[in-house]
Parts: sequence; C-alpha cells; structure tokens
Amino acid sequence: MTNKTTALFSCLAVIILLAQFSCTPAPDVVLTEVKVNMRDKNQQRLYDFQDRGMTDSLLTYLTHPDPTFRYLAATAFASVQDSTAVESLAALLADPVEDVRVAAAYAIGQTGGMRSEDFLLRGFASQDTTAAYRRTNSAILEAVGKVGTKPYLNALSTVSTYRVTDTVLLEGQAYGIYRYALRDMTNPKGTETMVSYATDLTYPPSVRLVAANYLARAKNIKPADYAVPLSTAIGRTDDPNIRMALALALGKTKNEEGQKALLNQLDLETDYRVKANVLRALGNFDYAAVKDAVFATLDAENIHVANAAADFFINHGDASEATLYRRKARDLNLNWETKIKLYEAANKHTPLFFGKSLEAINYELRQAYLKSENPYEKAAVVRALGEFGYNHRFIKEQAFPADEPVVRTASMEAFDKILNREDFAKFFGGTYFSRMKEMTGYIIEAMQNGDPGMIAVGAGTLRSENLDFTATVDSTAMATMENALRNLKLPKQIETYNELKKTIQFFKKEPYTPKTVEYNNPIEWVVFNNLPKEGKAIIKTKKGNITLELYRDRAPGSVTNFAKLTKQGFFAGKNFHRVVPNFVIQGGCPRGDGYGGLDYTIRSELPYLHYDKGGYVGMASAGRHTEGTQFFITHSPTLHLDGKYTIFAEVIDGMDVVHKITTADVIESVELL
Repeated sequence: MTNKTTALFSCLAVIILLAQFSCTPAPDVVLTEVKVNMRDKNQQRLYDFQDRGMTDSLLTYLTHPDPTFRYLAATAFASVQDSTAVESLAALLADPVEDVRVAAAYAIGQTGGMRSEDFLLRGFASQDTTAAYRRTNSAILEAVGKVGTKPYLNALSTVSTYRVTDTVLLEGQAYGIYRYALRDMTNPKGTETMVSYATDLTYPPSVRLVAANYLARAKNIKPADYAVPLSTAIGRTDDPNIRMALALALGKTKNEEGQKALLNQLDLETDYRVKANVLRALGNFDYAAVKDAVFATLDAENIHVANAAADFFINHGDASEATLYRRKARDLNLNWETKIKLYEAANKHTPLFFGKSLEAINYELRQAYLKSENPYEKAAVVRALGEFGYNHRFIKEQAFPADEPVVRTASMEAFDKILNREDFAKFFGGTYFSRMKEMTGYIIEAMQNGDPGMIAVGAGTLRSENLDFTATVDSTAMATMENALRNLKLPKQIETYNELKKTIQFFKKEPYTPKTVEYNNPIEWVVFNNLPKEGKAIIKTKKGNITLELYRDRAPGSVTNFAKLTKQGFFAGKNFHRVVPNFVIQGGCPRGDGYGGLDYTIRSELPYLHYDKGGYVGMASAGRHTEGTQFFITHSPTLHLDGKYTIFAEVIDGMDVVHKITTADVIESVELL
C-alpha cells in the first residue's frame, strides 16, 4: 500500500468515526455489554483497521463509548502487537466493563514493550477479588508471565492466598508461571507451586492441566525431586489431558521411581495419546530396562502408538539390536509408516562393520522405494536411506528429480541427515571432503531448480555447525543462492525466502533480519456475510466426517479465507501431509510437503483463547501474518501454541475420525453448512 493510499484511508477513517460517534447513545446512556457481531458493518470497519495494521485508527476506538468497540480495538492489538499502544491499552485496565479489561491485559502481554510489567501490576486489583475483577486479575497474571522480569516471578510463585475454589485466579497464577517458563525463566519456588497444583487432586482440573504442562515443558527444573508425588498423581488422575503431561514430566525425572511409574502406566493406559507420551518419556531411561515394554507396543492396534514406539527405536536404539529392528520391519502386519521407521532405526544403528547387514537393509529400502506408488511412503523411505551415507547418489538419481514435491523435499532432508552425521569424516574416510563437496553441489543445484521445499531444507543444512561449508560454498554458489532468493515468489514463498536469506547472511557474516510479509489480501466481507447460517463446515474423508464450528466472530479473516477456498473446491484431494502422534494432523498444502501456498497470505488473528483441549483448528504459519491455506487440528491440549497460532474453528463432531487420520489420508471434500 502506498503512503498516499494509507493517508487517504486514515482520513476517511476519521470522517467515518466522527459520523459514527455522532450516532452513539446520549452521554447518560451507559453501555455495559460487549456484543460482538462481525456481520455489523461498523465492526467490520474496525476489523479492517486490525487487518491492515492501522494503529492510529485503532487507537481512536479505545475510548469509544460502546464497550464492544473498546473490546474489539484492544483485542486487535493482541494481533497487531504495536508496542506504542501499550500505554493507551493500560488505561483500559480500569475500564468499567470486565471483557474490555481482560482484552487489554491480554493485548499488553502479547505486545510487550517498555513499562508493560509496570502497567500490568498497577492494573492488578490486589484488594478486589470479587467476581467482577477475578477474570481481570487472572488475565493480568498470565500477561505478566509473557513480559515480566525475573524478580516478579518470585512474587508470582509465592502467592499463597488463593483457595482451591478460586479457580480463575489460580488459573492466572499457573498460566503466569507457565508463560515465564516458555521464556526459559524458572525458579524453585515456582516449580514447587506447580508440582503442588499438578499433583493435588483437590485443585480444579483446568489449573492442574496448566501446572502439568509446565512440568512437562519447563527447562532447568528438577522433576526428580518430585518423582514420588508425580508417580502417585498419574495413577490417580482421571483426566487423560493431565496424565499425558504428567507422563512427560515423569520422563524428566530420569530415576527409578519415574521409570517404574511410566512402565506401569504404559501397561494400564487406555488412551492412545497418553501412551504416545509415555513412549516418548521412556526415551530418557536406560534402554535395556525399557526396551521390551516399548517393543511390545509396535503391535498396537492404534497406529499412533506403534509409530511412537518405532520413533523410540530411531532416537534411542542400540547397535546390538539393529538386526531385531530389521526383522520386525519385515512383519507384514505392520502399517507402512511403522515399517519404514523400523528400517530407519536399523539403518541408523547397525555398525559399519556389519557390512552385509547394511547392504541388505538398504537393498530392501531401495526396492521399497522403487515399488511404492505412495509418495508419502517413498518420502519416508528416502529419509530412512539418509541414515546410510553411501545412499547419496541413489537419492540424487531417484528422489531428487521426482515428480512429487514431498519426495523431492525428502531427498534434501536425507542429505541433511548424511551431512549432519557426527562421524561424517570418519564414515567417509579419505573421501569425506569430496563427498561433502558433491552433496553441497546437490544443494546448490536445488537452488537453481527453484523448488521451495528443497531450497528451504538445503539452506538450513548449509548453516550446520557439524561441517564447515565455507570450504565448499564458493562465489559461484553464493551467486546461485542470491539469484534463487530474487526468483522466489512473495508472499507465497516467504518461509523459504527467510531460510535462504538467513543462510546468505550467514556466509556473509552479516546480521540476519527476517523479511516480514506486507499486507496483500483484504478480507472479502461479501464472502463472510454469505456464510451459511449455522456457521459450520464438514471435512469428508474415507475414515469419516469431521464437523467444525467456525469461529466467525473471533477469526473472521481466517474463516472467510477457509470458506472461500472451500467454495472453490481447493481442499478436495489434498492430503493430511503431517501427522504427529498426540499433537496435530495438518493439511491444506497444495504441494503436499508443507512448503506450499497460494499467491497471498492472510493475517494472524490472536484473540484471548487457549489451546486447552483437543479439537481446535488452527492456521499453520511460518511466522506472524504468513498464514494461507494450511490448517491443523489438535489431538490434545497444546498450550504452548496460545497467542501464536490463529484458532478459527473447533471440532464439534468427529474427533474419533481426527484420531484415526494418518499421514497421506486424503480430504475428499469440504462443505459449508
């Protein structure tokens, strides 16, 4: 947008606002309710200011006599994140309407900037814990966790006046401590408080969930000190969402008590999501002590459990049992994903002096590649071949020029594995430099080809700390990369652009600043206004239907984009290209490898919502305001995504189908209701 256009739009905005204010209720009529209805043209106008990032126009709404507009403006800044607005937002912490206060606190936490902590603490109504202020104080406590300094973490951690019935305040405290941890800021008292909340069944489940997630994700804490209460709690907790987080926390104990509890839970557990987390957690313990229990789950009926078990052997396997992995991989009863993962484990852990075994493993993998008609299976095979360095020429000949983008991208992922071997020089011996130079040439060739997936992965490889690529990236290679950067299409290929730019700056020894996406795609309100009355959508697959409730009033831009793509039939035939057990299923990529998009992007929409249960539908992104066509559906709570990824819908029927979806499953169609 040109400066003249922006100035004109701002002038028009002021005129419209003056006209709007002249029609507002008389001063003696005080509005106290927030009533969001994005079909309202005035609300759509405000939302356009958010979409365009027009801070000055949004600021005028923060003093609007209608609390709905104050609320929407405050919420807008949670997405726009302009730190110059923090002081104006702070004034709303004393707003007479609770929803407005909460939105302001959240927006300050999202935005940060100088004095944010001071403003939040001043707004905290420490003497008023009545129902009218509890939500406000809770939101402030969480916001402080996003922007606060370490000294206040100690104060937050030592609050002891909240009763077990003070659910909202306890949630705020727990979220605040958790948000600090996501910024790598913890202290022993905070951990002690979270252990208490997570393991004491008298606390509300919502509080226990946050606390358990803290214990699962926080760094620099010592869960081993709390192995006994954690072990007791996982066996007595009915809520699987809490159990799955406790499982990861127990994994961090790395002691006998934690190991015993996890093995017992693996044996008794009925929820596949918890089992998947238990299997991940067992990777922290002695291989010999847990291997048999993990191996038994390879035959699990649930594919996610079987795949999690196979991942265990990839990540933690032992050379003495590599033959066992190959033998199990030949089991005809296994699904293809588990089978290839076991081959990958065998290829990774078989000692080099077992030449015949390695030859057999890689022959079988090559045959699997040549016979398969499933591009996702072929891609998995290519990544498995990457565990044995001498496959690099087969990969170059077969996968590098493949018709399917997902296979081409996998070829670069395989080269990345080879080049990042810790024993790269020892593996190739006297030929190591020539092999390194040869594979560098493959990466530079991919730059010339212009494939965004291959470029993104290859660019990351060249920044590897394992090898010094300055010896193989010459001036010609640099010129090729710079030319490839110029040829990338923006905003469509912004993720690849930034990966490649970062690599070019790396070799130039210059500071890297990512390129941001310019505003390029206005919300089509005509499409939004014509959405079916129910505001629902159905994703149809061979495994069943998934019904979504669209969040029209919370993420109208994303909903409009989804509806537009649906009406165009865009999603029909697209794959769920990424499935992570007990995390997400992701689809909507036109390339099928996660690096695809269309010739536009949409803006991030980040109102005060939590990913506190499974079934939320979010927009995949490569950073703020880079969303397009790809979306994901969560298997379970994913609190670390809060405030970073747009939630535009929720599964209201068909979660059983979501849990059945596996890699390569096809979206047959999407329909609006």
